[in-house]
Amino acid sequence: MNTPGYEFKNEFLRRYVAEGLAENREEARKEGRVDVILKQLTVRFGPLPEEIQTRVRGSQDAELDRLAERILTAQTLEQALGVPY
Repeated sequence: MNTPGYEFKNEFLRRYVAEGLAENREEARKEGRVDVILKQLTVRFGPLPEEIQTRVRGSQDAELDRLAERILTAQTLEQALGVPY
């Protein structure tokens, strides 16, 4: 992967930059997922306590997946968050 307008001659630098860009994309993807889940929870259940927002932001991908699915059928915020959330 190249930086626009510049091609790295050193293979180590090329890999280092590519890995950094990949990590940034992954982090941005997760932040986007978290933002959507928080928006869905807020629209469905009203303003969220800061503690819940912090927990969602700190969730791993697998938990975000489960949370996204539970939002679809939950009748309460507690059901959406699951146990022992």
